Amino acid sequence: MKRICSGLVARAAKARTGWTSAGAALALAVGVLTFGADASAADSAFIPGDAASPPPTGARSLCAQYSWACAPKQAIHMSSDQEMKLVKQINRKVNASTRSVTDQSQYKTRELWALPTNRGGDCEDFALLKKRDLIRAGLDPSKLLIATVLDTRRNAHAVLVYRSSQGDLVLDNLTNRVKPWSSTRYLFLRMQNPQQPNGWVGVYTSS
Repeated sequence: MKRICSGLVARAAKARTGWTSAGAALALAVGVLTFGADASAADSAFIPGDAASPPPTGARSLCAQYSWACAPKQAIHMSSDQEMKLVKQINRKVNASTRSVTDQSQYKTRELWALPTNRGGDCEDFALLKKRDLIRAGLDPSKLLIATVLDTRRNAHAVLVYRSSQGDLVLDNLTNRVKPWSSTRYLFLRMQNPQQPNGWVGVYTSS
C-alpha cells in the first residue's frame, strides 16, 4: 500500500531538520525527556498523552466540519469481541476501497483534512473515513482517536487509534493488520485528547 500524506510531509521535515517555532522546540525537548525519564513508555499498552497541544494545521476546522469526528462518549455497549471484529472489517474495507491521492493533486493545496472523495484521499482522510464508519456501526467515538506520527522512515503520516480495553491499536492505510501501537515502530507526535476529542495532546513517544 502506498503512503500519501503530502500535506504533512513538509511539517515533519521541520521536525527532522530543526523546528522553527518555540512550541516545536519544546516538543523535541519533551520527547528527549520522555525517552530518558521513562524508558518503559514504549511498553505501555496505551499511548501516553502529555500536555495539551494545538491541532495539526489541517484539523483546525475538523470539529466544525464533521461533528462526529469530535463526538464525546456515547452510551452504546458492545463486547470487546464485537468491537474488534468491526475494527478489523472496516480497516480492511476502507483500505481496499479507497485510492491514495495527494491533497495537492485533488485540492491544489498542501494539506486539507476531509473524507475521501470518489478520487480517493490521503492518510488522514483514510483515518477520518474509518472513524466515521466505525461510529456509524455503533462503536463509542471516544475510543477512536486520530493521531499524527512519523513512520518507520520518519515521514509524516496519520492513523486512527482504537482505544480497546486491552490497549491502543492502530488502524493504518499502509496495512490491513490492526497492530498494537507499540508494534508500529512509529514516532507518535499528537493525538486527539481521549477525554475531550475536540482537543489534542502532545505525545512525542516512540513505539
